[in-house]
Amino acid sequence: MANPTGSSLLVIERLLRDRDGIWRQIIEERDLKQLTVQMLTSSALSLALYGAVLGASNGPLQAVSSFVKLPLLFLATLAICLPTLYLFNLVFGAKLSVLQALTLIMVTITVTAVLTLAFAPISLFFLITAQSYPFFKLLNVAILVLTALVGLRFLTAGMTALNDHQLKVASRPPALPPAVELPADKPAAAKENGAVLTAPAPVKRLSDIGGRPGELPPGERPASMTLLYIWILLFGFVGTQLAWTLRPFFGSPDKPFQLFRSIGGTFYADILQTIGRLIGG
Repeated sequence: MANPTGSSLLVIERLLRDRDGIWRQIIEERDLKQLTVQMLTSSALSLALYGAVLGASNGPLQAVSSFVKLPLLFLATLAICLPTLYLFNLVFGAKLSVLQALTLIMVTITVTAVLTLAFAPISLFFLITAQSYPFFKLLNVAILVLTALVGLRFLTAGMTALNDHQLKVASRPPALPPAVELPADKPAAAKENGAVLTAPAPVKRLSDIGGRPGELPPGERPASMTLLYIWILLFGFVGTQLAWTLRPFFGSPDKPFQLFRSIGGTFYADILQTIGRLIGG
């Protein structure tokens, strides 16, 4: 029988073609370790190759450095932010496991990474033809932002699918116990052949405990989408600051190779300065 999760190289095709199947697999917690390893392999390779294109603006040493640092950036950001997402989930009573949370975020990173790699030929084309370091830098920042936004749409879609499943399960009527048929002229409790026949106790519905149909019982709530959006902002801030700490990824052509630079300034200030230099000529 064929492997349902596919190979590492083809996992991105499954993510794009069979999203509902991926969400079902995460909901059922089926083969998540295998799926996560495949996505990790695919995303690390894609980011490494794109990192080599970024570093090519400064030469072979910078290309090798960025080949290692770009996947490290994404995976380190994941390691820093995953506990926060899981704790948010616990505080608000949702039932998202650590492995489910990890798989959801790896879907985001994998989609981002492979789409970024798809832009590599365009980035390389402008590196060769434009001969403008500020333009090359802003172009690739824009590519990373665009692909990250697409990847985050997968994260929100996955969380929405998990929430819908949780609500659907909660709205299902519970199975009724087997009924005991009593003659119409007998009371609810009657003796026949020495045995006591009792009418089944009424089944508690969600409305009996203060809820409405389609709602979860107290203490069993879906993940908060508002908190997810807050976490996404946190992930973005951590990622950009970590990128600034691990710089350079591009490497200015007029400067010697550096593995790391001294910590100072911010990512956002540097982008504004780059825009200013590009506009000012």
